[in-house]
Amino acid sequence: MSWGTELWDQFDNLEKHTQWGIDVLEKYIKFVKERTEIELSYAKQLRNLSKKYQPKKNSKEEEEYRYTSTRAFVATLNEMNDYAGQHEVISENMTSLITGELSRYVQELKQERKSHFHDGRKAQQHIETCWKQLEASKRRFERDCKEADRAQQYFEKMDADINVTKADVEKARQQAQLRHQMAEDSKAEYSSTLQKFNSEQHDHYYTHIPNIFQKIQEMEERRIVRIGESMKTFAEVDRQVIPIIGKCLDEITKAAESVDHKNDSQLVIEAYKSGFEPPGDVDFEDFTQPMKRTISESSLSNSRGDGRSEPKFGGKSKGKLWPFIKKNKGAGPEDFSNLPPEQRRKKLQQKVDELNRDIQKEMDQRDALTKMKDVYIKNPQMGDAASVDQRLAELGQNIEKLRLEVQKFEGWLAEVEGRLPARTEQPRRQSGLYEAQNPSAVNSCAQDRESSPDGSYTEEQSQETGMKVPATDFDDEFDDEEPLPTIGTCKALYTFEGQNEGTISVAEGEMLYVIEEDKGDGWTRIRRNEDEEGYVPTSYVEVYLDKNAKGAMTYI
Repeated sequence: MSWGTELWDQFDNLEKHTQWGIDVLEKYIKFVKERTEIELSYAKQLRNLSKKYQPKKNSKEEEEYRYTSTRAFVATLNEMNDYAGQHEVISENMTSLITGELSRYVQELKQERKSHFHDGRKAQQHIETCWKQLEASKRRFERDCKEADRAQQYFEKMDADINVTKADVEKARQQAQLRHQMAEDSKAEYSSTLQKFNSEQHDHYYTHIPNIFQKIQEMEERRIVRIGESMKTFAEVDRQVIPIIGKCLDEITKAAESVDHKNDSQLVIEAYKSGFEPPGDVDFEDFTQPMKRTISESSLSNSRGDGRSEPKFGGKSKGKLWPFIKKNKGAGPEDFSNLPPEQRRKKLQQKVDELNRDIQKEMDQRDALTKMKDVYIKNPQMGDAASVDQRLAELGQNIEKLRLEVQKFEGWLAEVEGRLPARTEQPRRQSGLYEAQNPSAVNSCAQDRESSPDGSYTEEQSQETGMKVPATDFDDEFDDEEPLPTIGTCKALYTFEGQNEGTISVAEGEMLYVIEEDKGDGWTRIRRNEDEEGYVPTSYVEVYLDKNAKGAMTYI
């Protein structure tokens, strides 16, 4: 099967067919290109959708995402983001492996096709030129033969005419002989030209054209194979991301299976429990006796007055139910005495923990400066040791002030816990003064509160079960300060085990949010989610600050 032998006379049709093949290839390239654009658009829409429903920073919606069902929803949003990334991979691979390669191949194919058909036209022009030469030689031979016949007839006529002179007869004879000689020469030339044309024609139809058409056939077959391979690649690009997409779907399923209705119910209790006792029985008031009307402290009116502090889940009139809620920041007393007992205890505990973290931070700064001073003393050329004395003194004063603050808030905390219903806990840890004298106690205070064998209550534990719960919507109603906004992100370069108070453990490669830059003490403050934040060594993370950050970033 060869185009050169089977289609020797179909030059024009082959030219049209090969052009159609290139058009098909360009159409397929356009199809794949539009598919990549669709994948990119779909990925972008998925990412925007995921971002749209992520919990907003510093909003009530964010607080709702501590329940297992809403956490599962956040996990689904994150997986959808990864799912979108796989569609971007499809687009990138199709662009590089199909559209890019085929576009270059089309240009090469056009050049090759142009060269082959140029050779074909050149061969056709050559055989046409040979044919024209043959026709010219043939016409010349025919004309010379006719001239020779006419000259011969004229000679014979002159020779028969007795009135013609002998000289005229001789002239006619010589003319006839000349014409016959010219006819013979034309005959020989025609014969030679005919033989040459037949040879050229044989070479044209049995050698040149078959070779050219064979090259065109091979070119066309390569085009067909190439488009078939591209279609196979088209399928393989999709198939390569199927396992990763499957993992995304598996993670969504896993998140859905992690939904715990009992845990969510417990979180509601922790969020809205006031710590008040239910009102007692209403005393009988005998108006028949001439005595002053009195109302028991446990009467319905008082209990109802207290009852106004009972929040309703999802209510929109918290200001009316809780008349002591602050309307403006800073309006509440320092000891949180305007809060219900349970909520007051939580706020005091949070304040104590915050102050302990500040103490630890100041102590870390002091230790770092002390080491720097020692280095300056040993190597004076590196710096003046006396230059850090003033800062060390300031840090010492700050630490002492913070310790006094801790002692004050722990006193209030002990008072509140004494008023709460009986709890299965031992006396609380040592005072801030003791911690000031024993830095190791401060360094491990977070662990003492969370895992103390005496079962002491912490802000991460519920009253009855000791189960950890995050901050609640109800708590936010009494916040004096908004949480620090995120100012960027960071990636953990190494694993860090946060053993000291105020630090946080991170794993290598983990992405977190930055809420406070390094102030020169070698520590950066980060946040993992709404419940976990602390300090890590600056050298352990790679920080990406957002110059336009407004605290609206979502948690990991």
